[in-house]
Amino acid sequence: MDAEIPHQGPRPPDADVPGALARIAGAAVHAGGACRCDPGEIRVLADREDGTVVRHGGLVAKAHAPGIEDGPHAARLALAADPDLAGILLPPVPGPRAERVAGRPVTVWPYGPPVDPADPDAAPWEEAARLLALLHRTPPPAGPVGPLPAMRAPEKAALAVARMRRTAGHRPATATVLAAWRTVTATAAAPGTGATRAYLCHGDFHLGQLVRDFSGDWRLIDVDDAGLGDPAWDLARPAAWFAAGLLPAEVWSRFLGAYEAAGGPACGADPWARLDLPARALTVQTAALALAKSTAEGREIDEVEGVMIDTCARIADTRTAPTSAASP
Repeated sequence: MDAEIPHQGPRPPDADVPGALARIAGAAVHAGGACRCDPGEIRVLADREDGTVVRHGGLVAKAHAPGIEDGPHAARLALAADPDLAGILLPPVPGPRAERVAGRPVTVWPYGPPVDPADPDAAPWEEAARLLALLHRTPPPAGPVGPLPAMRAPEKAALAVARMRRTAGHRPATATVLAAWRTVTATAAAPGTGATRAYLCHGDFHLGQLVRDFSGDWRLIDVDDAGLGDPAWDLARPAAWFAAGLLPAEVWSRFLGAYEAAGGPACGADPWARLDLPARALTVQTAALALAKSTAEGREIDEVEGVMIDTCARIADTRTAPTSAASP
């Protein structure tokens, strides 16, 4: 389900979360039979504060974030399982999942090969854009477990800034990021900002949210931030990378062109009229998390993180927030 990455963040002290997930995934694969899986098919794919994922053969088990709310979580899982979205979102493995690990809900999903980070030229930008457009065009379903919550992209940007303030408030670059953040909050408070209606949104799109399903087609994964909102936020991370100079103009043009060709509703005649605010917010979010994480790890920021902080400086220099909205 997720690309393999190293451990990030502390594990809960009262449970071996990866070990418990390995047992759950193994039981789902083999149904009590003997395991004959290749050792390389049994491993931790992700172990972060917001989710731990373990693969066993053709399935993965995921422990979701601590403190996740049951109602919104159930609504998002129902969305992933909705037949109308089967060609867009990777569906979970059917069946009730009563298991909890360290108090965290657990779900089981098909394993799918992710985008290869070592081969950026093969990244499926056009297919990702098409999937996002199809998601945004799909009418929100009337879920069997209750209404869909708001997608969490704006909330996550604000949480990243709060985390930076708590952990990296003493670093000079923090003031730069906060200055850029003030332009975001000032614009967001202005009338007429954002979409005129709520669309289905992924809430945290990046290339790590793509895997191939059993037929080899790309599908979106990880619905933990999905919900209703402005679809421009799903394009915000690539837009921010392009604005920062990290995503080549040719790749950005292919991505945006494929999205528009598929009828995506996030952009009008002037795409940046809609993308500007979310792109600035994702730039700030990325820079804020870079400062928070590098402080916790006792290191300096790396080159890419520095580019995002420099972009925050340009945002702050080229936009003037109203005085009433200028305080952090």
